[in-house]
Amino acid sequence: MWIEVILFAAASFWVGLSGAMVPGPMLTVTISDSLKKGSRAGPLVVLGHVIAETTLIILLILGLGWVIGSQWVTMIIGGVGGVMLIYIGYSIARSPLPEEIPGDGEPIEKRGSVLSGIVTSITNPYFYLWWATVGWAFLLKGIELAGIIGVFSFLVGHWGADLGWYSLVSFFTSKGRRVLPGNRYRIMMMICGVFLVLLGIYFIYSTLIA
Repeated sequence: MWIEVILFAAASFWVGLSGAMVPGPMLTVTISDSLKKGSRAGPLVVLGHVIAETTLIILLILGLGWVIGSQWVTMIIGGVGGVMLIYIGYSIARSPLPEEIPGDGEPIEKRGSVLSGIVTSITNPYFYLWWATVGWAFLLKGIELAGIIGVFSFLVGHWGADLGWYSLVSFFTSKGRRVLPGNRYRIMMMICGVFLVLLGIYFIYSTLIA
């Protein structure tokens, strides 16, 4: 059984990694926060994402999966989420150039990055779509395989993929920020901001035509 559990965790890791590597609001926020706060921003964003996913898993277990998968809930999430992403993108694009870039050993705004991870997760309609389909199927397979241990192995693999990828992105982004002159730093932040704004507009548009 233990070999099957380990293989299941490995499969969960690779499935999670394929999703984590797709460009989206969480990746964009990770890059912008890492430029401002350092390499610890990535794991903190993932912590917020884990909090959001844990809440969603509890709702699924309580039998509220039909609510998550309903069309009207998806429309509300898409509309509100789009507005939130536009606001976050606008804030990032207009963020001032820091007078001094903090080092990795210095204090950073922890709650900001954790909150960003929560917001970019719960405002993304595809987050619910994935969990109502692929995520829920993996949870059921884990229960069938080894009960609570199977669920735990799935979460370890899934969250391990998120943590590994976004930590890597955060690390290399934070190393590059020290060689970015003021103008290039502003351009990077504007690109991140504009991307989120466009993504927010797309979420709203896809909701209206659904």
